[in-house]
Amino acid sequence: MAAANGPASNVNTSAAPPPRPGGLPRIQTKAATKAAASGKAEDVICHDDSVPTVKAQTIDELHSLQKKRSAPTTPSNLDGALQSPTAFSLISDEERQRLQLQSISASLASLTRETGPKVVKGDPKRKPETPKTQQQQQDYFSTPAINISDSALKFTHVLYNLSPAELYEQAVKYEHGSFITSSGALATLSGARTGRSPRDKRVVKDEDTSDDLWWGKGSPNIEMDEHTFLVNRERAVDYLNSLDKVFVNDQFLNWDPENRIKVRIVSARAYHSLFMHNMCIRPTPEELENFGNPDFTIYNAGQFPCNRYTHYMTSSTSIDINLARREMVILGTQYAGEMKKGLFSVMHYLMPMRGILSLHSGCNMGKEGDVALFFGLSGTGKTTLSTDHNRLLIGDDEHCWSDNGVSNIEGGCYAKCADLSAEKEPDIFDAIKFGTVLENVVFDEHTREVEYGDKSVTENTRAAYPIEYIPNAKIPCVGPQPKNVILLACDAFGVLPPVSKLSLAQTMYHFITGYTALVAGTEDGIREPQATFSACFGAAFIMLHPTKYAAMLAEKMQKYGATGWLVNTGWSGGRYGVGSRIKLPFTRRIINAIHSGSLLKAEYGKTEIFGLEIPAKVDGVPPEILNPMNAWENKEAYKETLMKLAILFKQNFEVFAKYNIGSDCKLTEEILAAGPNI
Repeated sequence: MAAANGPASNVNTSAAPPPRPGGLPRIQTKAATKAAASGKAEDVICHDDSVPTVKAQTIDELHSLQKKRSAPTTPSNLDGALQSPTAFSLISDEERQRLQLQSISASLASLTRETGPKVVKGDPKRKPETPKTQQQQQDYFSTPAINISDSALKFTHVLYNLSPAELYEQAVKYEHGSFITSSGALATLSGARTGRSPRDKRVVKDEDTSDDLWWGKGSPNIEMDEHTFLVNRERAVDYLNSLDKVFVNDQFLNWDPENRIKVRIVSARAYHSLFMHNMCIRPTPEELENFGNPDFTIYNAGQFPCNRYTHYMTSSTSIDINLARREMVILGTQYAGEMKKGLFSVMHYLMPMRGILSLHSGCNMGKEGDVALFFGLSGTGKTTLSTDHNRLLIGDDEHCWSDNGVSNIEGGCYAKCADLSAEKEPDIFDAIKFGTVLENVVFDEHTREVEYGDKSVTENTRAAYPIEYIPNAKIPCVGPQPKNVILLACDAFGVLPPVSKLSLAQTMYHFITGYTALVAGTEDGIREPQATFSACFGAAFIMLHPTKYAAMLAEKMQKYGATGWLVNTGWSGGRYGVGSRIKLPFTRRIINAIHSGSLLKAEYGKTEIFGLEIPAKVDGVPPEILNPMNAWENKEAYKETLMKLAILFKQNFEVFAKYNIGSDCKLTEEILAAGPNI
């Protein structure tokens, strides 16, 4: 009996084991290796498939074995031209982390303290501080000597460049209103603000920017002084330092390696961190290792309001840009688009200073390397027409045009989701998967399927995803010099032709004008079009006077031989309610003719008033719609409507007419002459 109760290796198997209480026989085993060595089949009681035990003493140690060190990356060239790997720097991991933490601490430094907060990597909920870590941090940073507060006695945990999976965990655990949808995307809420707040966006006016930036009537730049900016910065930084943890993203803007900008985003929400992870260019491990100090920093304290009694404040929301300090502060709004467009505004200042044109446009490239730029306001079809399965997508929204060619500013896409369907926008629909951020959408409580037609939260529902989620995206997102510049307008007045070839001066005029027409609300069954103008097709984001961007556009078009086109995707044969909208297949054939170059060989005539050159024939397009007057049954109504639109153009351009480009008025006069002649 003693042998039977001993270790398995000493069990005597020659006799059957005595029964256990209840009548069941005792189970006996012997190591399979010993049985195999003996060669006796009867020695093998049962198969032993055991393996060595894991080298862990606790559950935490066991979990740590699951993880391998990594960093988020942006994919290399899809064509096979992989980025050559660079050697890791020769400093130790400890020294690298020390320098990184010093940089982050310096970014979070308050104006009233000698140093920034004591920062340490990791989630406080997952990885408690240890005395060793605390001692290391005390060695890294000196203790603040003045104005010590409770926040100076704590550690600020930095969640640095987390992966989408890690950010999902943070959002679902700690952020109310964050859920995983059936497609795998992260659905979240942006709070009370579901869109940008342009009236609350301000720019510091100082000695450098007072002459360079566009101020006054028509300008999107609302001024503030340095002192007020610093008051808001202090409020934002103090709020972030008071938190147990902050999210830090170190990323790039501009795919052109010679002109890229290093940006750091410090935020309080995993949603914001994932959004910017998608929208900015993600560094490779080597690039992240040698990132150093950023060129521009965002402090997103959007959950905390600004002080409404502070000078210049008109609400509890404030988005402030200081170009001299290279900083942006966000208070009182959690809408993530403020970060994206705030950085776009910064690029509209920094890039022209380098002789690089920043553009609010879509961009694609044909198989022969022909690049086209697409400009257009909401509803003109910019996204639809720039997305072409026969062409590579360089980007959908923000680009730079330099002597190196064209490059996307961003690393992702920010698409509208209202009424989205697989039939209408298959590429966007399929891109909404794991890693994508869905803002303010409504979904089924049980299945988590998104109801894209439900706009209960807001009509401005959005999806933010990496550009590589689009199948025909060109990685890296760069291309040669553009061949065509396409200006899109949805003319609800129905008087602009479906396509016009523009002279250089006309391209500048219509670029500065940035026209489209929206359909107004219904009153007694009558709907009247409303003309909308946005300078450079993105007035809310430009920093300099529109004519400066137009002059740069003309210079680059002339230098590289690009052709300008005006394409109307709106109505023909009458205004909205009378005529009909130009069919999308017709517009696509026009765009294809532009891409192929065949439209350059067509015969052209001129329209009255606007003086636009229109082709007599485009393959696959009814010739009667190419001249808008021919498509109208009531010719007098056409002329009356044409004159009405021309007057609106003239009135809109008055704010730009007084601005001279260059040392003389010649270029300004040429642009004015390119407008409607009335």
